Amino acid sequence: MSDDETDPELLTLLRSSLGLGTDSPVDASPDTGVLGSALHIYNNSIDVAISMAGTRAAAALLYRQMQQRNYSTAAWRAHELHPKSNDAATADFIFTTDLLNFCFWSERGAAERFAVEYRGRRWTGYWSLVACLQCALDDVDVWGADIPITTPSFWRNEADCPDSLLHHVFRSATAEEMPLLRERIACLREASIVLSQSFASSVAVLIASASHSAAALVNVLAASFPCFNDVHRFEGREVRILKRAQIFVADLWAAFDGEGYGRFGDIDSITMFADYRVPQMLHYLGVLSYSPPLASHIRSLKPIPSGHAWEIQLRGNAIQAVELLKRQIHSAHPDAKINAILIDFFLYDAAKERERELERKRQFGGEGGEGGEEMPHHRTRSIWY
Repeated sequence: MSDDETDPELLTLLRSSLGLGTDSPVDASPDTGVLGSALHIYNNSIDVAISMAGTRAAAALLYRQMQQRNYSTAAWRAHELHPKSNDAATADFIFTTDLLNFCFWSERGAAERFAVEYRGRRWTGYWSLVACLQCALDDVDVWGADIPITTPSFWRNEADCPDSLLHHVFRSATAEEMPLLRERIACLREASIVLSQSFASSVAVLIASASHSAAALVNVLAASFPCFNDVHRFEGREVRILKRAQIFVADLWAAFDGEGYGRFGDIDSITMFADYRVPQMLHYLGVLSYSPPLASHIRSLKPIPSGHAWEIQLRGNAIQAVELLKRQIHSAHPDAKINAILIDFFLYDAAKERERELERKRQFGGEGGEGGEEMPHHRTRSIWY
């Protein structure tokens, strides 16, 4: 649904991207089903809308800013906490990270929320997880040796890897425990069993099973690992969102710069990764708008249950919106090497920068944004994102 005048050019691009009304040959490569699901959600949404005017303006802004920053996959590798080696150990690290990459939001203030101390500073959100893993690999103070936390066979052996050790690995520098810690431990145990039974306990074997197809690897993850099967029902049909399965592929592609473990011939089949930060940023940019009941609910910081129609609309329309942003950029700049992955990474980074800016303003008595307090992110406790 749209909240303003329909843009024929954007609708043409949308239909073309989905193979509707075109004479192009059928692509024989695997299909994750995520874009088709996003279109179904978009067409049946009553509480979340995509602004065509907002999409045009945001696409121009994003392209300009990404060009100014020379934004590329190098942004992933440049972060001090991300691994730098081009080997199987990095693939293991990425798999472990994306196996546990969900639900870091807190109801507490910035000083009290879950945080991890590493390399002389405190890390929160996604970076708290990465810091936990890096700290464990360096850890010799308690257990007398480094902890091979990114080795899947280690998770399966509860004698060597008891819950008490995992609580130590994911320990907090504050009074708040890592959110959904029990669920994270369950994901590690489950994944180690699946890898052992189907992929010789090897992430490298798992990756190779997809024969360098991004979509195939997403489908393998969803079919083989229950904790990656981010699939729901909305308005009479199954919808596939598959956030963490897709981000695993994207992180491999970024970490290995499209080579080796990160070589995928169909990387552009990957959509954005539907979470709670990117929809928030898309709302701030004027791309997404919410119905009054949903907006009031989010502003009141009330939780939305996982699988609720509101949550599905937020996630599905975010996927659709980023697809339209990508198409609009390519329409205006045909040579642009920008896909949904890079747009998602950029929007997430921008959302975190915005969060830090707003926190500084609050500390010094400033306003939350133009015209008053900005829309918070929606709150859903879930292993899916």
